[in-house]
Amino acid sequence: MKKLRDYEIGIAKLSNKKHYYEFEMDDSFFDLFGREIILGGNLLAKVELDKTESLLTFHFDIKGHVKLTCDRSLEEFDQPIDIQETFRMKFGPEDAEIDDDIWQIAYDTQQINVAQHLYDFVALSLPMKKLHPRFVEELDEEEDNEQDILIYSSRNAAKDEGTGGDDDDDEDIDPRWDALRNLN
Repeated sequence: MKKLRDYEIGIAKLSNKKHYYEFEMDDSFFDLFGREIILGGNLLAKVELDKTESLLTFHFDIKGHVKLTCDRSLEEFDQPIDIQETFRMKFGPEDAEIDDDIWQIAYDTQQINVAQHLYDFVALSLPMKKLHPRFVEELDEEEDNEQDILIYSSRNAAKDEGTGGDDDDDEDIDPRWDALRNLN
C-alpha cells in the first residue's frame, strides 16, 4: 500500500535547475483520499520541477484513467484523464496561499508532498455529470438529430404583428392593473 511519504520531493538539497519525477497513482493512491468521488484508477504523473533561488515551478503531466460511477446507471466505468497543470511555490517567511496557483512556503522547508495536488488536479478534471460512455454517445446522437428551431408563442400574436387587434381585448386583464394605464 502506498503512503503519502511516497509522493514527497526533497527540495532542500536540490540544485537550481530542472528536475524530473514520476509518480504512479493506482487504487492504493486513491485509498489515501477516500473513494467518494474516484473509485480507483491507473495514472502516471510526470512532474517537472524547475527550481530557482526564490521559486519552485511544478509542471504536471497526468495521463491514464480513473474508475467512476455513472450518475445515470450506477455502473462503474473508466474515464480517460489527460491533464497538464502548472503550480508555483515561492519562498517566504511562512506558509500561506497567495493565489490558486501560487503558494508561499517557509524558507526552511525541506520537503514538498505533491499527493494532494495530484489528487486535486484529477478530481477537478472530472466532468460534473459522470456518464458511462454509452450514454455520452446517445446524447451526441440526439444532439445531432435535433434541429435548432425557435418557437415564439404569444397569446396576443395579432397585436405583436400589427394585424388588427388594439387595446379592445382588455377584458381578460385583471382590473387592478387598469390604474397603471393612466400613468402615461
